[in-house]
Amino acid sequence: QVQFVESGGGLVQPGGSLRLSCAASGNIFRIYFMAWYRQAPGKQRELVASITSAGSLNYADSVKGRFTISRDNAKSTLYLQMNSLKPEDTAVYYCNVIPSRLGSWGQGTQVTVSS
Repeated sequence: QVQFVESGGGLVQPGGSLRLSCAASGNIFRIYFMAWYRQAPGKQRELVASITSAGSLNYADSVKGRFTISRDNAKSTLYLQMNSLKPEDTAVYYCNVIPSRLGSWGQGTQVTVSS
């Protein structure tokens, strides 16, 4: 089963930016339908952004225009560029395949947006 290691989170002020990275195990990353998910305290995990193996993108309405998902298949790495961050973006961010039951959940990376 493919495994993921997320990194790049931290504390940032409203309006700031962060770039998250997700390193995947194995050597067939290029075929995966990948996504970033997030889970805020007391809330269910939600899908934030996705990218197909062909590079088609999709975003949740709450992050559209602010977040950009990308992938580097040569490095088996998924990225999430987050700009104009808001306090409501505070959550633990995870990467996984779609559907998530075919992959595994890593430890995630904490993003905190606060002044």
